[in-house]
Amino acid sequence: MTDVYLAGRGLASALGPDLAQAVLALRRGAVVPGRFELAPGHLTPYFGMPPSGEDWATRARRLVIDAVTESGALADRDGALLLASTSFDMGVRELGVPFDLDIAYFGEQVADWLEWRGPIFTVCTACTSALNALASGAALVRAGDVGSALVLGFELANHLTIGGFQAMQLLSPSGPQPLGAARNGLVLGEAVAALHLSATPSRWRLAGAANVVDSSDPAGAVAGAVATMCRQALAAGGLQAQQIDLIKLQAAGSGLNDSTELAGLRQVFDTLPPVLSLKALLGHTLGAAGAAEIALLLACIESGVWPARDYPLDPALQAPWAAHSPPRLRHILAVILGFGGGHAAVVLEDMLEGMLEDRAAR
Repeated sequence: MTDVYLAGRGLASALGPDLAQAVLALRRGAVVPGRFELAPGHLTPYFGMPPSGEDWATRARRLVIDAVTESGALADRDGALLLASTSFDMGVRELGVPFDLDIAYFGEQVADWLEWRGPIFTVCTACTSALNALASGAALVRAGDVGSALVLGFELANHLTIGGFQAMQLLSPSGPQPLGAARNGLVLGEAVAALHLSATPSRWRLAGAANVVDSSDPAGAVAGAVATMCRQALAAGGLQAQQIDLIKLQAAGSGLNDSTELAGLRQVFDTLPPVLSLKALLGHTLGAAGAAEIALLLACIESGVWPARDYPLDPALQAPWAAHSPPRLRHILAVILGFGGGHAAVVLEDMLEGMLEDRAAR
């Protein structure tokens, strides 16, 4: 079976226009959300990128091209393009462009921006979109259907999305505190994230993936589904639970979902490995979250800059938060949970860590 690797990564987010700037922002310390004006005089916390003065389409095109260029995927435009999003081009529709095109249109537009030659896929499974796109892209490469794949997570600000979350009373009025003692909701954010997949060996290998849908709670996580998702992802990678060195959680700051996620994980792990959430730094970037958070986490590991937390954890959760990089980081479980009962996870393996361990064992 062909192994699939992350050949490159790119990210534009509230932390900066690329991964180098994002890591620099983390090195400087505190990260706080800005504000989005939902209606005149009504502001809500939001991790938006700086305004540029460009029209929506020009800004979107620039962000996409920059993120994909950073990932190195423009040198390989015959592979599969998998666009993962929940809002697509809603921002420009709100400006008056008619709603007379199907959901695949924006993917074709993005492909035109990139002068893409390979097949185009649109993935929209709510917050799990990018992780499911990653699993699908890897499956295409593994099967030999394409030589490479580009997973593009895309989420830009729009009133419909933010207003919808506000109407459901899911947004924090102050700021995100994943697993925090005073957590009171999530904060959304913008991101354009690119993950370039290839069969050519590189540092990070996609070892396994799983997606479990349990819509018994369509707006929240289900502990049993979290456990099943983990077991399936581990089995796909041929791994045991004790081999996972870090779990990148979904945890967005929801009072119930954060605890449900940990409860599901504890059904699989006798002792939880170190855990981490990145949503207090990026915001919840919805359909782009899986790609954006993986891109940022791997950049942090490679640069030696670890994401800081500046709020107290909820002692009732007894979460083993990774305040520092764990001493061993060979296998990482990355989790995203979403509306509609989506529970998705991928396992990443650090081949460099594995090579060093194998060498030391000789």
